[in-house]
Amino acid sequence: MFSKRKLSMAQTQSSANLKLINTVFAAMLVSMVGYFIYWGLGYTHYNHSGLFILATFFGVFMAFNVGGNDIANSFGTSVGSGTLTIPQALLIAAVFEVSGAVIAGGEVTDTIRKGIVDLNGMHLDPMQFVFIMMSALLAAALWLLFASHKGLPVSTTHAIIGGIVGSALCMATLNGVDSVALIQWDKLGEIALSWILSPVLGGIVSYLLFSRIKKNVLDYNSWAGNTLKGIKLEKKAYKEEHRQFFEALSESEKVEYATKMAHDAQIYDEPDFDPEELQSEYYRGLHRFDSRKGEVDSYKALHSWVPFIASVGGMMIAVMLIFKGLKNLHLGMSNVNSFLTIFMIGAAIWMGTFVFAKSLKRKDLDKSTFQMFSWMQVFTACGFAFSHGANDIANAIGPFAAIMDVLRTNSITAQNAVPPIAMLTFGIALIVGLWFVGKEVIKTVGTSLAEMHPASGFSAELSAAAVVMAASFMGLPVSSTHILVGAVLGIGLVNRNANWKLMKPIGLAWVITLPAAAVLSVVSYLVLQAVF
Repeated sequence: MFSKRKLSMAQTQSSANLKLINTVFAAMLVSMVGYFIYWGLGYTHYNHSGLFILATFFGVFMAFNVGGNDIANSFGTSVGSGTLTIPQALLIAAVFEVSGAVIAGGEVTDTIRKGIVDLNGMHLDPMQFVFIMMSALLAAALWLLFASHKGLPVSTTHAIIGGIVGSALCMATLNGVDSVALIQWDKLGEIALSWILSPVLGGIVSYLLFSRIKKNVLDYNSWAGNTLKGIKLEKKAYKEEHRQFFEALSESEKVEYATKMAHDAQIYDEPDFDPEELQSEYYRGLHRFDSRKGEVDSYKALHSWVPFIASVGGMMIAVMLIFKGLKNLHLGMSNVNSFLTIFMIGAAIWMGTFVFAKSLKRKDLDKSTFQMFSWMQVFTACGFAFSHGANDIANAIGPFAAIMDVLRTNSITAQNAVPPIAMLTFGIALIVGLWFVGKEVIKTVGTSLAEMHPASGFSAELSAAAVVMAASFMGLPVSSTHILVGAVLGIGLVNRNANWKLMKPIGLAWVITLPAAAVLSVVSYLVLQAVF
């Protein structure tokens, strides 16, 4: 009875804590959005105030669902492997996702704002452009919300581009504009090609990386552990066999043999004893077992391969930060200085990882491996969050940034920078969305597609981050969802546990995303046209 009462009290307390957290997140979002609207009305000179407020709600709703689907997808491997809890994932997302968008998201934002729909030379009402972008935001948000509810990781990029194309084509049809000239089909072709290539590249890079880690670290550790376990069992059987042998001796033989064993017991634990000094067959046998045990360097992989892998991963993340992110801060670093910094970071990581591995030598090998890769995955999660923020959060804020430009200047050709307050507001909405609706997608990516270990999660995240950042370098809004899912499947191919059945609904959702968003955007555009 007491136990049931204690359990009930714990459940009640947990429920109360959850309600408190939910309230805090909701209050934070509402207050931030309220302040942003207050600021934004002044920023847009109170032009079309009602339209700006509605566009803000559409944009925040979009960011909320990006958090619930894309960000949840991004941290699925970290949470699924047991490296991070959801609150820890929230913290990393809050810092690195928003930083990636603010520092390194400029190229992708420009692609979304002016790289899909070509309005140059077309005499259109700027409000029509606003309606296109608002419709795209709402359509993409609705589709992401549906997918998150079903636990399906889909592409924000697909959704937002589908929305833009759908509403733009609707506008062209209603206004007698040449739709072929309106849409930059060549750009869409490049993006479509990247959608096909991105999961393949993510899978290939992840497969190659994890297969090396598995062979040189995990499989070696497994061999070493099994070998040592086998030696231990043999040693145990040997002791039992010797006990029976000793009991079969006569009393005089027992006394003589016990004297020899006592002599051997005194010298056996000495670090520099000579095996030739052993007098009893028992201790000679123990020495043979211990010699075999000493020949197995169980921590060889952790002392050699893991520091190297960590160093390479650290340098890749450093490349992303320096050449993609920090360059926008104009720190004045030359390429030579940048590469020297990268190599110094790599050397420091190698040294730190090596020392850490040495400190774990007397601990359980499996636990030590799990611990080391968990720490490494924390850093890859940060790197992937940064690269994801540079690519996908920029996709979400691109249309809204364009809306703000038009409302402020009454011109569709304005090229104003995205205000930091807008990035911050969208970032908070993103984190709140991750908390409220992201759990199903985290489960799908983290546990359902393939079994995750910190080593496999590290491989998937590092591979995905590299591919995403390469695409962001080129200003190409690829799908981080496709890339990471491809990377997870690459892990599953190595471990032969990929859940291909689950890929059917995921693949169907991928195919449907663009046309579904386009249709929803058409409906939204027609409603906005009718109302405003």
